[in-house]
Amino acid sequence: MTGDVSALAERIAARLAAPVDPAVATFARALADAAGARAVLFYGSNLRTGSLDGVLDFYLLLPGTQESAIWPRVSYHERDHDGVTLRAKVATMRLVTFARAAGGALTDTTIWARFVQPSALIWAEDDAARAEVVAAIAAASATAARLAAALGPVSGTAEDYWRALFRATYSAEFRVEKGGRENDILSVNADHFAGLLPQALEAAGIPAGQHGAILTPRLMPGERGRILGWWNRRRRMGKPLNLLRLVKASTTFEGAARYAAWKIERHTGMPVKLTAFRERYPLLAAPQVLWELRAHRRSQRSGG
Repeated sequence: MTGDVSALAERIAARLAAPVDPAVATFARALADAAGARAVLFYGSNLRTGSLDGVLDFYLLLPGTQESAIWPRVSYHERDHDGVTLRAKVATMRLVTFARAAGGALTDTTIWARFVQPSALIWAEDDAARAEVVAAIAAASATAARLAAALGPVSGTAEDYWRALFRATYSAEFRVEKGGRENDILSVNADHFAGLLPQALEAAGIPAGQHGAILTPRLMPGERGRILGWWNRRRRMGKPLNLLRLVKASTTFEGAARYAAWKIERHTGMPVKLTAFRERYPLLAAPQVLWELRAHRRSQRSGG
């Protein structure tokens, strides 16, 4: 970020302070204590809806600088809350790495593209950790806005620029969502994005003339080409990097068998028996589970 960041940082700090269900905060604190984290971010549809159903999405941000080659590490956790099982998918990485990725210094595209969207800082070790997270999320917004200005029209609405950004970042990754996901992001998070782009552009050092709802980012000569060159290098690495993360997750996803069993029962109605073998070797156990699922579906179709 090169421009005035104060207004953006104030906005980000206020957004990150969004209230969450106490059960979510308690879950996050337990995860932080177990991992020795400096901060915990909460994001995803459950943040927006306030629901405890489904899977809660957390980022645990750790101290230190020594990061694994392929990050973040993903794990699945369950916690009882008044007789109800809460479930969480947790991504864990160093706060230092998170901040560098948010600022666009790394090849990764997932951090700044995800955290320009709503999130809540639901636990921080101290004021210093809180300030580091605020700065990182502000940097993510500026990184995203810079690319949005380069990808979008010469002049247009904020939605035109955000739409161009998310269309590009989604296409750079392995995603299962149908096309048009960028429209869903903007429609359900309209309040979050309202007024964000001008502030983020200013923080990125890109003044934006505004006439009513129409913005005109003033990119310096050659700047658009430099930004697009930066993006093209990351776009080419997007899918290979995602693939490496999926391969790593297939062997290191803590709680993968429990997570898969819950997902299968939730979507098909078929309970999956968790044996010690399935817990320890989820990939080797997958063919047997798939065979049972096929048999279950045949039984349903035949009315058995």
